[in-house]
Amino acid sequence: MERRSFVHGAGLAGVLAAGMAPAVVHAQANVRWRLASSFPKSLDTIFGAAELFAKKVGEMSGGKFQISVHAGGELMPAFGVVDGVQNATVEMAHTAPYYFVGKNETFALGTAIPFGLNARQMTAWMLEGNGLSLMREFYAGYSIINFPGGNTGAQMGGWYRKPITKLADLKGLRFRTVGVTGKVLEQLGVVVQALPGADIYPALEKGTIDAAEWVGPYDDQKLGFNKVAPNYAYPAFWEGGPQLDFFINQKAFDGLSADYKAMVETASAMAHTEMLAKYDAKNPVALRQLVAGGTKLFRYPKDAMDAAFKAANAIYEDLRTKNPAWKKVYDDFVKFRAEQNLWFRFAEAGFDSYMQSQKL
Repeated sequence: MERRSFVHGAGLAGVLAAGMAPAVVHAQANVRWRLASSFPKSLDTIFGAAELFAKKVGEMSGGKFQISVHAGGELMPAFGVVDGVQNATVEMAHTAPYYFVGKNETFALGTAIPFGLNARQMTAWMLEGNGLSLMREFYAGYSIINFPGGNTGAQMGGWYRKPITKLADLKGLRFRTVGVTGKVLEQLGVVVQALPGADIYPALEKGTIDAAEWVGPYDDQKLGFNKVAPNYAYPAFWEGGPQLDFFINQKAFDGLSADYKAMVETASAMAHTEMLAKYDAKNPVALRQLVAGGTKLFRYPKDAMDAAFKAANAIYEDLRTKNPAWKKVYDDFVKFRAEQNLWFRFAEAGFDSYMQSQKL
């Protein structure tokens, strides 16, 4: 499947909405799928993307293609969805690929790596660069085909009981994060624990962990992290534009008609766009509320970010020599990143820096 077909199916939604659906759509057999999410129902941003996807597929198919959406832990553990899709326990999942770096570090490139791409750059790499085709080639080894299913935009850097003022403050800190980020932070002396979203607050409240990161103000406020760790860091240099994915069992997808495949593509495109729009719209309000309630913002110190940047690049180069799949995808990723940053340095950064210096 051509990578650009992800967006080319978008016209189908308009045709169906106008009541002009081809007769063949109405002749389709009923299909029932289950979608296992890695996220809790309380998060209408991330979990909501899967609900939107299922809703749109149902609408476009006239109710003939139904997908039930299940929160993390309902059908299987939040971090068990790749196994579930690969083994056809469920037909599909909605997740962050970097949760599965324990299987292969290459999964992280499907979501985000420290000092990687921002949200727009990630979508550009996927849809107009080689990202989607390269990641699909990799996921084929797990009997999975992926469709981009959302992006959070640049994330915040986590909640701390005490602010981080220098690199040395990170040493020995028990911190919740996921993906290749864990390997990078371990090089700085951080004790990393990978936890799904629903398990973070209890661990932070009980003191099992000292600090934690999730996404940003809207989600973090809902999860209540500010109640137990009032210091809020920025930016999450490890998540400049993390992408979520719909993972679909390849055999299940191949078994769909061309019309149903187009609906899957269209619905995923809608979910992908809406997630980022939700975060961009809701985060400013939530951040104001958090600060008004006593949250204290702090920026990661430069010596910590510089040390992380150095550690990340050393890890990436090591993976290039040890992991052929990583090398193949990463080499294309960094080439694309270099060109994107060259462009964003001018128009985007120039406009943003001016506007953010104004009193609006």
